[in-house]
Amino acid sequence: MTPALFAITCLLTITFGYSGLCAASPFGTCRTCRGFGFALTTDRKGRLKRGKHCRRCDGHGKRIRLGRWLYNRAARTYRAGTR
Repeated sequence: MTPALFAITCLLTITFGYSGLCAASPFGTCRTCRGFGFALTTDRKGRLKRGKHCRRCDGHGKRIRLGRWLYNRAARTYRAGTR
């Protein structure tokens, strides 16, 4: 197997795997709050307590994946163009 063919095979595998992940699970955990929906802070004794509401995921702890966002955008554009 040549290196170019191996590289193409790896890229296709990664691409189809990610598109399958986006189709099966369109939402992933928020990277800012790590899925909690809020930031963790500590009090003066060093104990963890609930912090501010996460602005990125609006407190849900989930965010839409980039691949699913691109698919939704393309589908919306296609639907708008065929009306």
